[in-house]
Amino acid sequence: MGLKGFVRHFKPLEILTEGQLEAIYKGTLEVLWRTGVSFEHEKALKLLTNSGCKVDYDGMRVRIPPALVEESIRKCPSNFCVGARDCNNDLIMGGDNFYFGTAPGMQTIDLHTWEPRVATRKENYDGVTILDALSNVHMLSPYTPYFGFQGVPPVMAMTESFAARIRNSTKCVCANSNNNSDIFAIEMAKAVGCEILGIGLISPPLTIANSAIEAIFRFAEAGFPIRICSGPVMGATAPATIAGSTIVHNVEVIAALVLIQIIKPGTRVVIKDFIFPQNMRSGSPVFGAIETCLHNAIFNQFFRKYSVPTGNTNSFPSSKIPDYQCGYEKANLALIAALSGANYTEPYGSVHGELTFHPVQAILDDDLAGMIGRFLEGVTINAETLALDVINEVIPVPGHFLGTEHTRKWWKLEHFVPKVADRLTYSEWHDSGKKSCLDYAKQKMEEILATHKPIRLTQSQEEDIEKILEEARQYYKKIGLISEEEMAIYTKSMQSPNYPYE
Repeated sequence: MGLKGFVRHFKPLEILTEGQLEAIYKGTLEVLWRTGVSFEHEKALKLLTNSGCKVDYDGMRVRIPPALVEESIRKCPSNFCVGARDCNNDLIMGGDNFYFGTAPGMQTIDLHTWEPRVATRKENYDGVTILDALSNVHMLSPYTPYFGFQGVPPVMAMTESFAARIRNSTKCVCANSNNNSDIFAIEMAKAVGCEILGIGLISPPLTIANSAIEAIFRFAEAGFPIRICSGPVMGATAPATIAGSTIVHNVEVIAALVLIQIIKPGTRVVIKDFIFPQNMRSGSPVFGAIETCLHNAIFNQFFRKYSVPTGNTNSFPSSKIPDYQCGYEKANLALIAALSGANYTEPYGSVHGELTFHPVQAILDDDLAGMIGRFLEGVTINAETLALDVINEVIPVPGHFLGTEHTRKWWKLEHFVPKVADRLTYSEWHDSGKKSCLDYAKQKMEEILATHKPIRLTQSQEEDIEKILEEARQYYKKIGLISEEEMAIYTKSMQSPNYPYE
């Protein structure tokens, strides 16, 4: 059975008036034309010149006219399909469709000490297996579940992680482009017959680097959809105000959108909001902030008006452990994303920012996602759900609805039942060992690993993936990004009889 995602059955939350939204739009167009954006790529500069932009070649600054912005937005499909390895898991981006994705983590954590550490290959693969099993995970983001794992040189982390995702899951996958890793991700996707949601990455403030533009060309030319992403920080690489940071963020992602539509008109794009306030005490981004919720709501309202699919990928907590703070920070961000018109958000598995991830947290997040999805479905109003005849049949006390056919039918249809939450009575909880939701999630993780068997690649597909990985290893070794010492450790890690599924 494939993934269906969720559909929003009511008007999205809108927090700006039409006048306020128009002010944001005019401000965005003004900065695009008056200030401009740096494109650090000669071919892109020429394409933009030929399309009517004002280009300063010495400073690589491009000023984009309003007419080109509006024309480019019109070329973006308002709805599109993203192909997964299993076609039953394809996603339809746009409209009122809503999906949940995974958050990344640089490291795993010890569930007893809460200390972070580098994950093993097995932990990485097990993490993907658990995400493949969770019913409300619809897409696997870049870096998921970890940036890499033990024995892998940093430059190969992205490519090895991508291989882990397509080996252990048939859901939609995303890929980034660090050190040309997108070249190998595109090859692997073609080898197994799936698409990639590629990343078009902006470097705030107002700059798109050469390497990011190269990746945009490659993703577009391969015919894959592109997630446009910038990561400004309010008060640091963007204005401190929510309105000002919205304009800077809009300028950055629209500049990339324009280039993409010039390269290949009609290319599928989804624009993601990935912005945080700055912690003025420490200088680091603030994860889980309510200001991020406000920004997400404005961002979604803005691009929904122009029928461009969006995602909110900043559902990360500041908390360092799966605690009360972790829960409310994720819940605020994920729920506001769902209510305000985004097409996806990515809370799964993150424990602290993008620094730590754990499958147990992802299992807890599956209940959160299920509850939000149930809310999006709304309430069915018809003769049967109004239940007037049933109400009339059940006389006052001691009458009740427990034994009616209506209750037997509708309680499962109307009510969401979490899988690892504690809903016992106090006495049941006490007598069964005083277990918390974290205890139940740990137990669920072991059950999944014991029973869930991902659909593996065919033998020929596996051989193709291993060949592409070897091409990547030799490529990075040749250009000096893998040292002899790193290669020796890496080679040893691949000598296990259980490689690659150890």
